[in-house]
Amino acid sequence: MTHRRPAVLLAPDKFKGSLDAEGVAAALERGLREVRPGVDVVRQPIADGGDGTVDALVAAGYERRTVSATGPTGEAVTASWAHRDGTAVVELADACGLNRLSGPLAPLDASSRGLGDVVRDALDAKADRIVMGLGGSASTDGGAGLLVALGAVLRDADGHPLEPSGRHLADVAAADLTGLHPRCREVEFVVASDVDNPLVGPRGAAAVFAPQKGASPSDVAFLERGLRHWADVLAVTAGNDARDVPGAGAAGGVGFAALTVLGAVARSGIDLVLEIVDLDQHLEHVDLVVTGEGSLDEQTLGGKAPAGVAAAARRFGVPTVAVCGRCEVDETQWVAAGFHDVLALSSLEPDPARSMRDAAALLERLGQRLAARLS
Repeated sequence: MTHRRPAVLLAPDKFKGSLDAEGVAAALERGLREVRPGVDVVRQPIADGGDGTVDALVAAGYERRTVSATGPTGEAVTASWAHRDGTAVVELADACGLNRLSGPLAPLDASSRGLGDVVRDALDAKADRIVMGLGGSASTDGGAGLLVALGAVLRDADGHPLEPSGRHLADVAAADLTGLHPRCREVEFVVASDVDNPLVGPRGAAAVFAPQKGASPSDVAFLERGLRHWADVLAVTAGNDARDVPGAGAAGGVGFAALTVLGAVARSGIDLVLEIVDLDQHLEHVDLVVTGEGSLDEQTLGGKAPAGVAAAARRFGVPTVAVCGRCEVDETQWVAAGFHDVLALSSLEPDPARSMRDAAALLERLGQRLAARLS
């Protein structure tokens, strides 16, 4: 080892329903220090473009800004975004995500308009690069809400304005983009997501993700037809068609609108976040990395935040341990993903409700276990 004292990097994602990423890191640090008071600890919460992304960047030194935005079903909410050196990071989940629904799920009527409200605020603040984190959406509107908030107008065959939701996509006869915020042409847009799905088809936004937002089989078929029609209209209007680009299906098709109209570039959410927070600067100086999230499953291994952290640590030869509420993959799988060990709260508290309620205390106990790994 190259350190007089062992050093640990705590880079977890949130434990959904229990603790945000900063809370997870703080609990682990308390446990570590109970056993090894002199340990050097670096806390860097991370995220993959979904909820918690802005918080992770604020923890890395970005400035938090707030703005009034439209919630998923039209209610007013206060959303936040992160800013530093001309780069703005906005988070769909914070403005109009599933977690913002105050009532039942609204698979046909929820909208991405709130994301556009936040993007507009970043444009007005003269950001020259805008990163849109697209995880956790409540809508399947093809990004219509995003564009309307930025100044687009959708009209039916009779010329009447339409609300930007999945329910009305099939009725769009024209999409007028002439009123888009003028700085949309000047700014570099990046969409950050952990999915590579196209807009339509068996792997598209409706088929794969709409059921998670409350859509019935008939709703899924209806939304699929609407998305196909919307893609036809928007492609002609914009002179560009990104429906088949990986990531176009992210956030109910918000990726498609951003790629087609705003000229956005799609990036892996976790890769982009790790780049922005400059995780490598910490990996050069630590002996152990601890990451994790509420459920360690096949989606995790497919490229979500903990897998991204493990891949980065492996480049520096630093072992990575994952902590989680429950582990749903076997040892062969998590070893192949780059984890040296997995510690689950379920090993301490098998009851899921109590595990979620007492997550902080249980994570402290896991932190104590981690301390025993340091020499």
